[in-house]
Amino acid sequence: MTEMIQRQERIAVYPGSFDPVTMGHLDIIARASKQFDRVIVAVLNNMSKNPLFTVEERKELILTVTSHLPNVEVDSFRDLTANYVRQKEAQVIVRGIRSVTDFEYELQLASTNSKLNPDAETIFMMTNPKYSYLSSSIVKEIAHYHGDVTDLVSPEVEAALRQKISEKKGG
Repeated sequence: MTEMIQRQERIAVYPGSFDPVTMGHLDIIARASKQFDRVIVAVLNNMSKNPLFTVEERKELILTVTSHLPNVEVDSFRDLTANYVRQKEAQVIVRGIRSVTDFEYELQLASTNSKLNPDAETIFMMTNPKYSYLSSSIVKEIAHYHGDVTDLVSPEVEAALRQKISEKKGG
């Protein structure tokens, strides 16, 4: 009698504010989707950051720009990352690293998450060098001053960004 061995589904959580989701984020999401059975892009509901987009708008934008990746899910959370990862029965936390400065901060977060949830491993993915300078804050600032963000975000995100900035400016 042959016994089937069931492999546990490999689930990764990629947490962040994604305000807005950039090409750097999308690069990490696409690469992570090749490494894991499921990737949950988890939008952090952190009111202290004073986001431009609501959590729902950010989720919708991420869903739109990742629709070609069947194993990517989008969710939001308002809790410790370690608790959220446990709740989702994920084994891995994915974090993007752009620079040495990022690494120092991310190492601190990874150590904290490991203490809070020893069952979850943090995996760092190096950002594609062409996005190493890119952050959501930089994208918002460039867009705010009507700069070209074409290569920094997807067309859908660019349109939403322009619309949101126009609304904030009152016209």
